[in-house]
Amino acid sequence: MRFLIIGGSDVGISAALRAREVNREATIIVVLADGYPNFSICGLPFFLSGETPHDLLLWHIATSIDVARRVVEVIDRDGHHKLLPYDRLLIATGAAPLVPEIPGITLPGVHTLHTMDESFGVHRQLLDQNPRSAIIVGAGYIGVEMADALVHRGLDVTLVGKTESVLATVDLELGNIIGLELRRHAVDVRTDVNVDGIFQSDGLRVVGSNGFEKSADIVLLATGVKPASELALNAGMTTGMRNAIRVDGGMRTNLPDIYAAGDCVETWHRVLQNHLYLPLGTTSPKQGRVAGENAMGGTAEFRGSVGTQVVKIFDLAAGRTGLRDNEAKRARFNPRTLETTVWDHKTYYPGAQRMTFRVTGDVDTGKLLGAQIVGHWRSEVAKRVDIFATALFYGMGVDELDDLDLSYTPPLSSPWDPVQLAAQNWTRR
Repeated sequence: MRFLIIGGSDVGISAALRAREVNREATIIVVLADGYPNFSICGLPFFLSGETPHDLLLWHIATSIDVARRVVEVIDRDGHHKLLPYDRLLIATGAAPLVPEIPGITLPGVHTLHTMDESFGVHRQLLDQNPRSAIIVGAGYIGVEMADALVHRGLDVTLVGKTESVLATVDLELGNIIGLELRRHAVDVRTDVNVDGIFQSDGLRVVGSNGFEKSADIVLLATGVKPASELALNAGMTTGMRNAIRVDGGMRTNLPDIYAAGDCVETWHRVLQNHLYLPLGTTSPKQGRVAGENAMGGTAEFRGSVGTQVVKIFDLAAGRTGLRDNEAKRARFNPRTLETTVWDHKTYYPGAQRMTFRVTGDVDTGKLLGAQIVGHWRSEVAKRVDIFATALFYGMGVDELDDLDLSYTPPLSSPWDPVQLAAQNWTRR
């Protein structure tokens, strides 16, 4: 059995590890476009044991798939072509950055942040040129995290986003709280701005709508991603939303013995009961594990995602799972979203912090549809989002959260956990 994997990030390595567990005799080859296989902590022993290094083709780009002959053509960085045969093939090509089509994106000092080499380039400029100011274009997860990181390095940071508030994956009310936290740490937050161009003038000058114009020493583009599915498209694989590869629950494509997983594929959403493009770092290794097992003859199923995400911004953490109100309406639910602010633990124990919850449920059925939380990063925001995510995964009603036997001690929670208090508020009202 010859199992060929195109892509060596979480998906590819998870698939290789699972395939090796299932079939110790298979030949497993991972093709990487760069030189940085993402083994992750669970894969390091497998690497250090000496079992995998010769099966990693570093700095090789897959250029085409011949489905009839069952071969993949690759090219190395010296321009040499090779044909790699396969019995089973996994497409794990991930996502590519969405780079805005504006003047100036190729100027020195303008960086995207997607590959290891790109991050090394930013790091070199930070060390060698000692920039004092930065403009980050894009106010999503990577944008707000980079604002936090660069402030900690002592830079003056401007964060530019085209949406009404930062972190548009949460409701406006919570995005505004995050915006205040960024401003509290001296980040110049500019929303409702579409960037029109970057010019070399007094450093790098960024110009946009609503009169935005500002210069900085370094510009980072964090404007989202798209599925890297060109290889699959050219081979005849069926695609769906945003040209992401369409797969079944076993991560099989429409072509024989070819699997796909990770940020290049559509993901089954358990609440929507539909496929959508939802690239997440937690989803990819699960899908890769399923693909690796099934490539060795298994019957594993990826059971879907509910879109759980969390991010830390200075002293705050923000998380979400499931659907927001507008997303639920588009899916033809009858949603109601209610906001609740509660203490993260008993107030007589020092250090209690306020947490803001927004719970979305279906008025007709009482089913939980989604939840969002913003609170101090020490307030177990991630743990509490995960409680909602678990409830969503198993289709629970909002009122059923009251029945959960959650842990309690005064320094960490209350007899009714904040999750339950937020759920009770929704049910009561």
